[in-house]
Amino acid sequence: MKIIVPMAGRGSRLRPHTLTVPKPLIPVAGKPIVHRLVEDIVGVLNEDIDEIAFILGDPAFFGDEVVESLKELATNLGAKPTIYRQLDPKGTGHAIMCAQDSLSGPAVIAYADTLIRADFHLDKEADAVIWTKKVKNPEAYGVVNLNEKNEIIELVEKPQEYVSDQAVIGIYYFKDVAQLKKELQYVLDNNIINGGEYQINDGIKRMMANGKIFKTGTVDEWMDCGNKEVTVETNQKMLGFLSEANYPLLSENISNENSKIIAPCFIGKNVILKNSTIGPYASIGEGTVIEDSTVKNSIIQTNSKIKNANLDNAMIGNYATFDGNFTNVSIGDYSELK
Repeated sequence: MKIIVPMAGRGSRLRPHTLTVPKPLIPVAGKPIVHRLVEDIVGVLNEDIDEIAFILGDPAFFGDEVVESLKELATNLGAKPTIYRQLDPKGTGHAIMCAQDSLSGPAVIAYADTLIRADFHLDKEADAVIWTKKVKNPEAYGVVNLNEKNEIIELVEKPQEYVSDQAVIGIYYFKDVAQLKKELQYVLDNNIINGGEYQINDGIKRMMANGKIFKTGTVDEWMDCGNKEVTVETNQKMLGFLSEANYPLLSENISNENSKIIAPCFIGKNVILKNSTIGPYASIGEGTVIEDSTVKNSIIQTNSKIKNANLDNAMIGNYATFDGNFTNVSIGDYSELK
């Protein structure tokens, strides 16, 4: 089994955090989004993974440090790491075709801006499985249309009339991903464009038209990381799941001086807490110093300094300095103080 992970997008909706860090590497509950996603998929599949292929963008942004972290992730999961580049972003279908050499045999394709919680049996008799989540407002999503055999016969984008309540979440299984490769090559060769880009859905629709059987795999939780608000919400949910599973969230070498930690929280290595209250639902990255502050329902990344602050529903990046009593301010592009 292979896992193919397109992650070339820069994540404009998460600025300013994604000006220096690719969105899939933004931490949620102390671990980068793409790391959590891949590990969760491996857990659902419950079988050996031979290769994990990552499709990255411009090396100036997705540089050596990103590559090394992804190679380490794959290796730790017992898989061969492969790195591809999508230097000219032309859509989801185009991204997949940038990994042509890996498009053979059984594979899962997963877009790295979402997290899941799932426990289901993957139907390997089907030619493909599209992972879905039951939603209350299907008109806001791309959904699947099912026949009486619960086979997917159509993909419908934001239907005005009810089709189904099963939304496509961006994770797919193909019994032989070479079939998708063939159809996406046709899409590219014939310049079939939707929304100005080459889309995976056009390759999938051609597979369906050729009689391939598609089924659904329904996830229990689908957590978005598209913008700051939903990323903070996803962090809250993930901390809750990890706490329930008794996953260790607090590093052993936290310096705690007269501070209170309200679970669940993630607190990384070498964090210094002074006269503060942390939590619930706070993620504090390695090397951060928090003094005379209250931090809850927030994400603070590594090596930042927080003082005199009352933070709730906040997201602060790496090497940032925030003093709640600020009078001398230096703020860059896309930054917000509310």
